[in-house]
Amino acid sequence: MLFRVFQPLAGLLGLVLMLLCAVPASAQLFETKAAQAFMIDADTGTVLFAKDADKPIPPASMAKLMTMEVVFNAIKAKRITLDDTFVVSENAWRTGGAPSGTSTMFAKLKSAVRVEDLIQGVTVQAANDGCIVLAEGMAGSEANFAAQMTERAREIGLSKSTFVNSTGLPADGQQTTVRELTMLALHIWRDYPEFFHYYGQPDFTWNKISQRNRNPLLAMGIDADGFVAGASESAGFGIVGTVSHNGIRVIAALSGLASDRERAEEARKLLDWGSRSFQKTEIFAKDEVVGEAQVFGGAKSGVALKAKGPVDIFLPIANRDKLTARIVYEGPVAAPVEEGQPVGELRVWIGDTLSQRTPLFAAEPVKVGTLPQRALDAAKELAVGWLRQKHL
Repeated sequence: MLFRVFQPLAGLLGLVLMLLCAVPASAQLFETKAAQAFMIDADTGTVLFAKDADKPIPPASMAKLMTMEVVFNAIKAKRITLDDTFVVSENAWRTGGAPSGTSTMFAKLKSAVRVEDLIQGVTVQAANDGCIVLAEGMAGSEANFAAQMTERAREIGLSKSTFVNSTGLPADGQQTTVRELTMLALHIWRDYPEFFHYYGQPDFTWNKISQRNRNPLLAMGIDADGFVAGASESAGFGIVGTVSHNGIRVIAALSGLASDRERAEEARKLLDWGSRSFQKTEIFAKDEVVGEAQVFGGAKSGVALKAKGPVDIFLPIANRDKLTARIVYEGPVAAPVEEGQPVGELRVWIGDTLSQRTPLFAAEPVKVGTLPQRALDAAKELAVGWLRQKHL
């Protein structure tokens, strides 16, 4: 059962973060026309913005992020190499190539194409033929590869994303969320730095046809260098983008926009705002006490809590009063308590967005109390325990 301890946190530059019992007031620091949106700071994973972030949506071409994750993972595991070649089947040519009328790298039927060229076709040109050639070459069929995509998604913590094909073309049962698309992009940036540069490549030429990168953010002068845009009839226009500005990298996914122009403008505004409107601030040093949890049956009535290291948060520069925090734990914590024992977490909100969750641990041991101390704690729990339950 969840109980809460609310203590004032020492602030920086006069800012005091009150751990208030009331739920933070509903407020967003940014407005977007996107039906769904989610943005994080890449360095810390801090959530900077969220709007209907867990609603299932068809991924469209944004599914190609998962296609590339499977490919990058296979290269890293040495199951394939950049110099391996795969043959363009008639299925790949008709479904995703020149006859398809979709985004394509114009790979010739029955030609052999290097893996690195296929990667560039997918990351730069969103090439559907490139995706299918990779899928068939690596897994024997696109259906087998799509199953690997879903399996791999679960392995990296994406519980809601399911893939039916490698391209993101419309298919029953294919879905994701903007939260999971953002976390997938973060994973690619963190785990495959040797391949991330492909997403920022301005153009690519194949079969004597040169095409500019289909990501509209790259030409906007906002320090964007990834990832992919997509559109579907049911979910509208979407995009996964990232920018790096003055040492801060933010990653965002948006969906449900009305046009390619609106998609580009809303993504630009959100990413630009995210990279310029927050300041990374250390609110607790390493080993500094964050707060206290109540102890039941102990030699002391409370136990000090601390994080594993320093606690950094991203403060909104212009709206610091919109930041609230609280310590949440299941308790009271039964004695004995060992030093380093997991107890709860510090949760930080920016407006109505749950921005950050930091695990907290016992900073000290607490022994079992004397019989009178335990009896007094039992009496207190009988008297007020029902009140805690009532306010859950």
